[in-house]
Amino acid sequence: MIEIDESYVDASAPNAAAIKNGRGLVLKGKLVALHKSADDTLLFGECSGSGKSNYQCSCDFVRPDQPTHRCSCPSRQFPCKHCLGLMYAFVQGKTFTVADVPDDLAGKREKLQERAVKKTASKNTPKKVNKSALSKKIKAQLDGLDLLEKLTHDLVRSGMGNMNAKVASQIETQAKQLGNAYLPGAQAALRRYTKLFSTREGRFDADLSATQRESVYSEALDQLTRLHALIKQGRAYLNARLEDPELKPETGTAIAAWLGHAWQLAELREAGRMQENVELAQLAFNTYDDVARAEFVDTGIWMNLATGDIQQTQTFRPYKAAKFIKSDDSFFQIAQVPELFAYPGDRNPRIRWEGMTPRPTKKKDFTAIRKHGSSDFASLIKEIKNQLKAPLADKCPVAALNFTRIGAIGKGDDALLVAEDANGERLVLTDTRQFDEPDCCHLLYLLPPKLLKNQTLIARFHHDLDSRTLRIKPLSIVTSDEIVRLTY
Repeated sequence: MIEIDESYVDASAPNAAAIKNGRGLVLKGKLVALHKSADDTLLFGECSGSGKSNYQCSCDFVRPDQPTHRCSCPSRQFPCKHCLGLMYAFVQGKTFTVADVPDDLAGKREKLQERAVKKTASKNTPKKVNKSALSKKIKAQLDGLDLLEKLTHDLVRSGMGNMNAKVASQIETQAKQLGNAYLPGAQAALRRYTKLFSTREGRFDADLSATQRESVYSEALDQLTRLHALIKQGRAYLNARLEDPELKPETGTAIAAWLGHAWQLAELREAGRMQENVELAQLAFNTYDDVARAEFVDTGIWMNLATGDIQQTQTFRPYKAAKFIKSDDSFFQIAQVPELFAYPGDRNPRIRWEGMTPRPTKKKDFTAIRKHGSSDFASLIKEIKNQLKAPLADKCPVAALNFTRIGAIGKGDDALLVAEDANGERLVLTDTRQFDEPDCCHLLYLLPPKLLKNQTLIARFHHDLDSRTLRIKPLSIVTSDEIVRLTY
């Protein structure tokens, strides 16, 4: 039984243009001979195009968590507009007659099932370590850490007050060598330091006022501390792996990812970082331009409905290849994931899956999200502070907070927007230093008053180093029957 809706089809599209074109095919009546298989797992038909022959398109849901889209058109997009049109026609109630599956399509389905069986059989096959290649890579990484240490010392000696366009340009040019040394995480960390002294448009020095420059000094010191920790911990980790090539990548911390390790699903499975039959609700979504990494990043914030764990999906689209990589989008249903893989990390580890089946969101799902929210701000603040003590920890973790009210205290320029719990504990809401996400505190003033009392707030924490207090950025508000998103 195929259970999809329009939001599912929208999310399957590679881009907005494909959505428009797919819907257009239905409106113009371009789809002809609409059929489905007797077991309700396959949609297939024809679509008239610019050529003499119709395009043969199909959407195969024999694996509902990993549907397969096929089309005879020359498009390199998957699914193409013809397959999208086929699904739009189905969810819009167009008539699909039951018909026998064409022989060529039946053959392709058989081969797909055979490949799936082989893939399942190979999941537990241990991967052999190429000791020579691993040793060469580790030595290059150690040389890269030596360069990073030299550059960090140069930054400290020159002083933050002397950071200008020329110095920043020199540092960023040398940082490219870290990418060649298989250290993309270290390269990004170094560039994040220089970007602290630039405007959002990337301009340095004269374009940045003295007040603006002074405001980032605390952040700059914190970033230097992170670079120092990365050098120290990275060197110890790499030396240990150089001595023992059979040593598995570190899973207790994210140091392997910082040093450029690309985790394979088989490795995560072997490390016990896989859960079966998980249901996830997306709490927030945002796409931003990560200048330090030279990538567009699509980030989804999700909650495991059974455990309450808040995790994140991330799709990285390098500038040079962005148009070839499908971007993620907001997801408004519940994702049913047969196998969920979690990368090593802190409070909000990155997650990934190969297949997912959507289902409509129910009232019980909102209840589950609210149940997992923290009603004791003081205890949560203590947990977050303990996490932030680690130099390489995620500095902006996300949590769910059950608040009694959100409102402004003070007057004029001194007014603060705060969230308060049942014990009277307050957290200040702010957009400061959250460049990766759009400002949204002002949107709270536009919401109905009922949304600002006795609800659940999904918020990103940020440690204000100058005031030495934790502040939060609102991402969404969860009520008993909806998720009100504040970011995009």
